[in-house]
Amino acid sequence: MLRRRRFLAVAAKVSDEIQAHSLDGAFSARCLLTSPWLHEQQVELHCNRRWLRTGGGAGAGKRRSKTYAKRIPSLRDPLPGLKLPPALHGHGGRPPPPPARTQVTTLPNGVRVASQDTPGPMACVGVVVDSGSAYETQRTAGVSHLLERLAFHDTKNRSLGKIERDVEAAGMVLSASAGRERTVYTCDAFKAYLPQAVEVLLDCIRNPVFVQSRVEDQLGLAQDESRGLKNSPEVFLDESLHTVGYSGALGNPRLPPVEALARIDRSIISKFYYENYTADRLVLAASGVNHKHFLSIAEPLLSDLSKGPPVDKPNSTYVGGDFRHRTDSEMTHVALGFEVPGGWRQEKQAIVMTVLQALMGGGSSLSSGGLGKGLCSRLFLRVLYENVAIKSISAFSSIYDDTGIFGIRLTTKSIFVAKAVDFALKELTAIATPSAVTEVELSRAKNSAISSILTNQESRRNIAEDIGWQILTSGHCKPCNHFLERIEEITLADITLFAQKLLSSRPTLTSWGDSIRSLRMNTSARGFSHHPMICGGR
Repeated sequence: MLRRRRFLAVAAKVSDEIQAHSLDGAFSARCLLTSPWLHEQQVELHCNRRWLRTGGGAGAGKRRSKTYAKRIPSLRDPLPGLKLPPALHGHGGRPPPPPARTQVTTLPNGVRVASQDTPGPMACVGVVVDSGSAYETQRTAGVSHLLERLAFHDTKNRSLGKIERDVEAAGMVLSASAGRERTVYTCDAFKAYLPQAVEVLLDCIRNPVFVQSRVEDQLGLAQDESRGLKNSPEVFLDESLHTVGYSGALGNPRLPPVEALARIDRSIISKFYYENYTADRLVLAASGVNHKHFLSIAEPLLSDLSKGPPVDKPNSTYVGGDFRHRTDSEMTHVALGFEVPGGWRQEKQAIVMTVLQALMGGGSSLSSGGLGKGLCSRLFLRVLYENVAIKSISAFSSIYDDTGIFGIRLTTKSIFVAKAVDFALKELTAIATPSAVTEVELSRAKNSAISSILTNQESRRNIAEDIGWQILTSGHCKPCNHFLERIEEITLADITLFAQKLLSSRPTLTSWGDSIRSLRMNTSARGFSHHPMICGGR
């Protein structure tokens, strides 16, 4: 019996030590388990488990209980010879390290070179271009997606095979993604290979050669992807939300339809590229590098890049609407969104939206639980947990420079879709009701939002992309601590006011599945007489 208690006590002690040290992002459970003391406790736990499994009975316990206290010291007493590690940041009076500072240099031609120096052997270099599907016209629709697919192909200086050999020799990792307002290229590499990483990345972006055979291959693959879009409900709903919800630039499809791809050729791609990939619309950002060293590498490679003519920001107007794709399916996927006016340029609103998304949370009925699963969020506790017909429900957001969409996405049985949308609307109206959210819920949501931000800061790629995005959006880059402090300042009144403004906009409703006969206007707009939903569907 005593040994069983000892087993439980040691297990609890080890768990407490891991949780206490894991408060600091610089430590992890993997690192802690390599410490001498914890290793010794692991050995004891292993021995105790074996003893319990083999049936160390009452008799054995009685024989050993008399000498147990003498042989095994109490957990309350310090272990002799154990050297404790230094106190974690913010504990024991040790001051936290200064926040990483972003240094920005603007070259004469308008290119902005920015970097943060972080410890570690790895670095990430990224190029963020102020271009995406929002800058496309009817003639160039789909070119941004093709440029993403053609990234890191043949250049004036390297063939595709030469690029692959150079990347493999230096252990680099390349990636590219084209969005609605930005296109991002990144290269992860060891700091020792920083010159090679910068040179390869900029060569692929500055000197692309759109080989006809490569263009035809990627066009074929893009057409296959477009044909299969309706088989991917989540991607289809995201595209439909923007196509229906916006009039103008943000309503352009990010994943172009087959008929748009059929009009694209090599000349159209080249023209779009040279018009949009200009010096004043490009930011070279890096994480994990010394700025002076980084600038000395990048400046000779970018100084001759030409500045393009002034480009007006494409106009986008949120209009809302209703789109329903009918297909025979046991499950129906629905997305309900409202406008977030101001977008990222309205900093406080964007921060309140981030906290609200964590507050509403959500999850899936198949969730295994654990940190970050949203099991304590309102949508999980008040909707998903109470309705077995709903398979998943979560809050989502798509935010841009001057506008955005915030709403709820859910998956449910087709016969239950009308009630599921009602539940989603009730949760949104509850948030907009004063005193409906408690201080405990708000505190948990703020902690969750802070945790997500700090988790993202562990990725050098995320840091490099964020630097580029902030500079293109606001002209400067604010440190992570600035946003953490703004999150702590959010109050219940801020959440309520934001939700009320959100619900004052016209809703956008999109669905995928067998929902036309069961989802009617009077159901989806119940309690929203000032929200005339579009009847029928397309």
